[in-house]
Formats: sequence, C-alpha cells, structure tokens
Amino acid sequence: MKKNKNTCRRFVLLSVLLALCINISACNSSIAGNKQIDTIDAIELIEQIKVDKAPVILDVRSSEEYLEGHVPGAINIEYRELPSRINEINSFSNKKIVVYCERGVRANIAEETLRKAGFSEVLHLEGDMSGWRERGFEVEKS
Repeated sequence: MKKNKNTCRRFVLLSVLLALCINISACNSSIAGNKQIDTIDAIELIEQIKVDKAPVILDVRSSEEYLEGHVPGAINIEYRELPSRINEINSFSNKKIVVYCERGVRANIAEETLRKAGFSEVLHLEGDMSGWRERGFEVEKS
C-alpha cells in the first residue's frame, strides 16, 4: 500500500512539473513571437550585391564610424536622426532594407522606427559591422 501511495505522489508531482514546463514554454514562445527579428546573413547579402539584387543597406552608426569603414553600398543615417530624416528613404518603403550598427542595439531601435514608419521588409544584418569585420568581408571607406 505504501509503495502505491509513493508512486501516486511521484506521478502527481511529475504531472504538475510537466504542466509548469509546458506553460513556461508557451509564454516564452509568445513573447519571442511579438519581438521577432528578421535577419539576413552576410554571405546572403554579399550574393545579392554580386547579382545586382541588393536591398537598401542602412548603416545607423555615427558618421565617424561610417567613414572608418562600412558595408559596401551602405547609406548612413544615424539611428537618432532616422525619425527626422525618414523622408530621405521613403522612396524605398516597398524595398527590403538591411539595417546594421556595430553590435545590434542601435540597429534594433532603427528597425522599430522603420516599421512604425510603414517599412515592411526590414532585415537585421546578422553580426552587424563587428561580425562583418571579424569574418574578413570587404569594408568600404569614405
């Protein structure tokens, strides 16, 4: 009898733990779903550049950082200036836009700004500029 009681307790405990794990997993999925970030790998971007199908590439770092080196063909609008300069890129609202900064924080802010302004195809460059340099890809200097 004691053995059956312990087995029942273990079963109930495991069932409760399983239910908790499922709940936690579901909560994390919905949170991640609301903050989904679409990315593009550097190699994929380079391939698109090579065949003249490059998206608009937007460097949201400071002008000083941009001048030191940027992804070839990128235009520079600092992330803080983007709301007041959005009209400069409005003609690209129906094109893909790849956004990057040095490590990702400023690019995330810029992505949100672009989406709020009606840009639907906004991609984040995986690894940003630091990853681009680490992988040894070509850097354009202005």
